[in-house]
Amino acid sequence: MKFIISIIICVSGFFLMGQSGMQIAVLKYSGGGDYYANPTALPNLVNFCNDNLGTNISKETPYVEVGSPDLLLYPYIHMTGHGNVVFSSSEAENLRTYLEGGGFLHIDDNYGMDEFIRLELKKVFPNNELIELPFDHDIFHQKYDFNGLPKIHEHDGKRPQAFGIIIDGRLVCLYTYETDLSDGWENQDVHNDAPEKRQEALKMGANILMYAFMQ
Repeated sequence: MKFIISIIICVSGFFLMGQSGMQIAVLKYSGGGDYYANPTALPNLVNFCNDNLGTNISKETPYVEVGSPDLLLYPYIHMTGHGNVVFSSSEAENLRTYLEGGGFLHIDDNYGMDEFIRLELKKVFPNNELIELPFDHDIFHQKYDFNGLPKIHEHDGKRPQAFGIIIDGRLVCLYTYETDLSDGWENQDVHNDAPEKRQEALKMGANILMYAFMQ
C-alpha cells in the first residue's frame, strides 16, 4: 500500500514539474476480446499531451496483465476492445487493490464490449455501481471544456455516456461508452476521421489524463 501511495505522490510531482520517467499502459485481459485494438491510440495521446500540456510522459506504452503486480507501476491504465472480457477472481482482486490504492482505469468501449465489461466490473467492485457522470464533473473541465463526452463514432447512434465507479469520494474507474475516444486517438489514416473529430477525442483524452494525475 505504501508503494502505491508513493506512486501517486510521484504522479502529482511529475505533472506539475514535468518530471520524466512516468509511463501509462494498456490493460491485457483474457476472454478473447481484442485488448490490443487501436495500437497507435495511446502513443498519439501521449504525444498530444506532451505537446499541449507540457507533460513528459514516456512514449513507450506497454501492455500489462490484469493480474500482474506491474499494475502498480502505472498511474493510468487504458482498456479497450470489441468483445469478451473475463477476469479471474485473483485478477479482479489485483485490479481492486490497484484502484483502491490510487490507480486509475479508463475503459473505452470500442464497440461490443459493454455487456461483458459490466459483468466483470461487478467482480472487482460487487457493491459499487457504475454511475453516469454529470456534465459538470471535473473530468470534463480540465485543460479543455466539454459539455459531456464528444461523439467520435456513431456505432448504434446512441448518445455518448461517461460512467464511473467512485470509491471513498474518488473516481477510480472511468467507462466511456458510445463515443470511441481511442479510435479518435489513432493515426488519421486508420479510420479517416475528420481532423476536428480527432482533436475532440485527443482533447478529451488529455482531460482524462490530467484528471487521473491530479485527483
